[in-house]
Amino acid sequence: MRMNHWKITTRYIARTGIIAAIYVAITFVFAPISYGQIQVRLAESLTLLPMIMPEAVLGLFIGCLLANLMGPWGIVDIVFGSLTTLVAAYITYRFRHTYIAYLSPILLNAFGVSLYLYAFFQIPYWITVFYIAAGQSVAVLALGIPLLRLVKKHLPQQ
Repeated sequence: MRMNHWKITTRYIARTGIIAAIYVAITFVFAPISYGQIQVRLAESLTLLPMIMPEAVLGLFIGCLLANLMGPWGIVDIVFGSLTTLVAAYITYRFRHTYIAYLSPILLNAFGVSLYLYAFFQIPYWITVFYIAAGQSVAVLALGIPLLRLVKKHLPQQ
């Protein structure tokens, strides 16, 4: 990892804040499908951005944290859901040139978030894993890949 990717600049801070704000806004606009056992959190389409923008790691974490602060699942989701997003975003950044980058937000959320959602809903763990993985796949693959291509095309060279 080249350390200059993590250089704190005005651009880095601004992009971090913008990504966090967009994550929160999308989550709330689509709140009925953003929370729950069966969910498609459309804001998760942003989880591929660390592949091209290291500042997205922190932006996604802050955005998820703020969205979960105001969500229905309380401290469990605030802590574990947000940390899951942070780890997934870092893995996406770290393995940005491999398929692991695409899979980390799907698999970590499917297996991690399901650990507490299945308890809230009293539905078997593996069914919850399936529901979360399906929703994450829609957000990350169907929406995130086209978004990533669009941002790459229009991102100014640094």
